[in-house]
Amino acid sequence: MIMAWFIAKPCALGLKVQANGPQKAQPNAILEKVFTAITKHPDEKRLEGLSKQLDWDVRSIQRWFRQRRNQEKPSTLRKFCESMWRFTFYLYIFTYGVRFLKKTPWLWNTRQCWSGYPYQPLMPDLHYYYIVELSFYWSLMFSQFIDVKRKDFGIMFTHHIVTVTLITFSYVTNLTRVGTLILCLHDAADIVLEAAKMANYCKCQKLSDLLFLTFAVVFIVSRLGIYPLWILNTTLFELYEALGNFPALWVFNVLLMVLQILHCFWSYLIIKAAYKAISKGKVAKDARSDVESSSDEEETVPRSKAPHSAVATNGTSGANGTNGYLTGATSSEEH
Repeated sequence: MIMAWFIAKPCALGLKVQANGPQKAQPNAILEKVFTAITKHPDEKRLEGLSKQLDWDVRSIQRWFRQRRNQEKPSTLRKFCESMWRFTFYLYIFTYGVRFLKKTPWLWNTRQCWSGYPYQPLMPDLHYYYIVELSFYWSLMFSQFIDVKRKDFGIMFTHHIVTVTLITFSYVTNLTRVGTLILCLHDAADIVLEAAKMANYCKCQKLSDLLFLTFAVVFIVSRLGIYPLWILNTTLFELYEALGNFPALWVFNVLLMVLQILHCFWSYLIIKAAYKAISKGKVAKDARSDVESSSDEEETVPRSKAPHSAVATNGTSGANGTNGYLTGATSSEEH
């Protein structure tokens, strides 16, 4: 967080990233009481009741609630700082992982992952690599509860649980050699994703689109190609051939298969976004968006039932941006 605010914030301001958050809803005591004490998503019956009580049309009240919900979302500046912090971490840890793995025999021959198992020494560099990665994913899992709750909260929470469990389980059972391969492989795509999000927040549309498409290629190749052919091949077949059957093998492989199912789900979402980018010339809005919008918000001033009750409740355009697979320019999210 120190890096986010003392380094990333000046960078964001220098790049003219918007410091303001979504447009604020007009103060209204009645609607605020409903929003805070009853519901943030009023149903049709309640909307009609509020419409009669305030002498506003239903569309204006819907827009007020939409803006009030968006008001609680983080600003573009804050999202840029978070992306810059993650980009810095992923770039550092990926570089560290590549430099470490280049010196190891199991990078070039995965059968070396099982040579001498379980009596394999835990090297200081490997220990450091594991502890830093585990700490980071613990922080992601807990921060989900204080960040904006997005549509794929359950999927992301499952992913973080599986990741933390995998790292911890592989460390405890000394399956750390193949674990380093998995960690390094997963960090590659996240660097490009965070760079694409930063470009999006800076309103560099073409750069953001290019980075997102690059991310899509790296993600799909690494998660649907290299991961099953390289990682699952050695854990499902080479491990069994070298050491035979033992309980940890099955637990480890079940967790790896759950991870692969999540890879398939996110790849589907990414392919959809990439297809729209190619067919329409830009990446479509991500389904994980943390800012609500509506075609209704194209109107600059909503109409009310009486002149004295007119309210300026514009939409939330200009507050685009998400912590998922990108909004506006480019979000399931991290691996």
